[in-house]
Amino acid sequence: MKHIKSLFLAIFLAPGLLLAAEHAPLDKAPIDSTNKASLQRGAKTFVNYCLNCHSANYMRYNRLRDIGISEAVIKQNLLYTADKVGETMQVAMVKSDAKEWFGVAPPDLSVEVRARGADWIYTYLRSFHRDDKRPTGWNNVTYPNVAMPHVLWELQGDQALTITKEGEHEVKSLSLVKPGTMTPAEYDGMIADLVNYMAYMSEPAKNKRMGLGILVLLFLGVMFVITYYLKKEYWKDIH
Repeated sequence: MKHIKSLFLAIFLAPGLLLAAEHAPLDKAPIDSTNKASLQRGAKTFVNYCLNCHSANYMRYNRLRDIGISEAVIKQNLLYTADKVGETMQVAMVKSDAKEWFGVAPPDLSVEVRARGADWIYTYLRSFHRDDKRPTGWNNVTYPNVAMPHVLWELQGDQALTITKEGEHEVKSLSLVKPGTMTPAEYDGMIADLVNYMAYMSEPAKNKRMGLGILVLLFLGVMFVITYYLKKEYWKDIH
């Protein structure tokens, strides 16, 4: 019985502990799906920086109209990898070439926020640091030995990793040693907008779905009251 209990704990608790270890510590991503200005800025950053290597094959350009971007602006400023606004956000890079260059093909980002969580993406994009031992010259505290180079380094600048000992634990901290074209606050704001857009891209119909859900619950609440009094009226002579 003792062995069965230990096996049960290993099966059901170990994955949760591993997941917590992988995701800690994370910074809270300031997600606001109703902030269209933030979503528009995030879409611009995504198209200009992320879409060079990463695809978003489940997202169509015309869905950007839902966040207040006109079709004319989409065609003029955002439609780099397609001919029509109804097409998906594909990438020109060939997967075999990407795997040869980076060791692994860059993942599709359509539902990356749903897979890893907005907090993880937000922390990851702010956790790159210089590492001469890596092929790209970069490493990441949130995702150690990542194959992706720091494509936003000119904006953020160079960060250095410092590891200190606190008892038996290692504490990793990052410090800015060479400023970029943005201040730390400006860079964090840009990443927040980018992650906000990626969260929207993972589920573009979320706000409509939630709004419809509220209406359905209100309808069911009204129908419950009507049904209750109808039932009382119907059975009044029996009860």
